[in-house]
Amino acid sequence: MLVSEIMKTVNATLLTKDLPGQRDISHAFSADMMSDVLAYADSHMLLITGLSNPQTIRTAEMLDISCVLYVRGKKPDELSLAMAKRNGITVLCSNLSMFDACGLLYQAGIRGGIINNGE
Repeated sequence: MLVSEIMKTVNATLLTKDLPGQRDISHAFSADMMSDVLAYADSHMLLITGLSNPQTIRTAEMLDISCVLYVRGKKPDELSLAMAKRNGITVLCSNLSMFDACGLLYQAGIRGGIINNGE
């Protein structure tokens, strides 16, 4: 699914306007605890979170996550946006709850991106 389609699905705003908005994304992971993202998320996916501090972008950078969707109307600060732009991470913002955003994206074809660790 293209970022532009994700934006339409969850009524999101593109916060990193100078980055390509046409990345193709097929999987997502949602969490507010970045330790869970580091432990269980796959790379090259959409990260859905309500945690709007610089740690979110640092986590995305470490895992090669190409797009971050902030939910519940949360928006990162300018430092985080600058960090995202430097690292080529597309940043979106939606007023939907995490539950609603995940449900709509799943219905539109996005699947979970959890690493199978044998559990």
